[in-house]
Amino acid sequence: MNLRKIAVAASLSLVTLLSACNPSGDGAQAPKDNDASVLKVGMECDYAPFNWTQTKEENGYKIATGGYAGGYDVEIAKRIADSMDKELEIVKTEWNGLTPALTSGKIDLIIAGMSPTAERKETINFSDTYYTSNLVVVVKKDSPYASAKSLSDLSGAKITGQLNTFHYDVIDQIEGVEKTPALETFPAMIVALESGKIDGYVSEKPGAISATTSNDNLTYIEFNEGEGFEASPEDTSIAVGVSKDNPELLDKVNKALKNISEEEREQIMEEAVKNQPLGE
Repeated sequence: MNLRKIAVAASLSLVTLLSACNPSGDGAQAPKDNDASVLKVGMECDYAPFNWTQTKEENGYKIATGGYAGGYDVEIAKRIADSMDKELEIVKTEWNGLTPALTSGKIDLIIAGMSPTAERKETINFSDTYYTSNLVVVVKKDSPYASAKSLSDLSGAKITGQLNTFHYDVIDQIEGVEKTPALETFPAMIVALESGKIDGYVSEKPGAISATTSNDNLTYIEFNEGEGFEASPEDTSIAVGVSKDNPELLDKVNKALKNISEEEREQIMEEAVKNQPLGE
């Protein structure tokens, strides 16, 4: 074999080798998507009764990084995953990281007690509502504000809310309030409340029920009709966050939600409050 033939043979061998190593080459099959059967759902796992972290598997589902997640959001996520014949994977994510995780493709859905506000809708899409609540203020039982019935009764109180939520924004409706810096998590707000750094924090009612169920020192204020916070339906409702690039997935989520009756949703919330881990 002369040098020219040797060169041609070597060239052909190299092309064959490169084609074998390059699945995107002509005639090659695309790599199988190992995540096609998995629905990755992001949530804090730190906002009972909507979502929390627990050590035991009972009434919970695996978190990708370890441990188990339970709560209302988790049960809704499981029903959505089942409707798509997918395995549910919980991706524990800090609140401020949820939207970036969704838009970057790290998760498929946000199911985290998130309200479909106009500001959030600029970045992501939202499903139909899967829960609606009202706003209350969590305080200590022995607080001078525990008997409050209107926002005006909280004048002078040190009140906070979760960072980057409308809970923090509505504090401005309390005349004479001392609005303290927002905190990142509800457990952090409870610690601040018990230590006396704040007099109360804004919460949705299920979250308040959860906090007071697990802590005998706490109670929550339900305001008289017309004397509480003013909030739009989009603020007090909760929906699933979906990437704007995936309208097909949004349709599937809405289809799944339509199959969960109001009666079943209330039952799921009751079970979530009952099953929350009080000692973890």
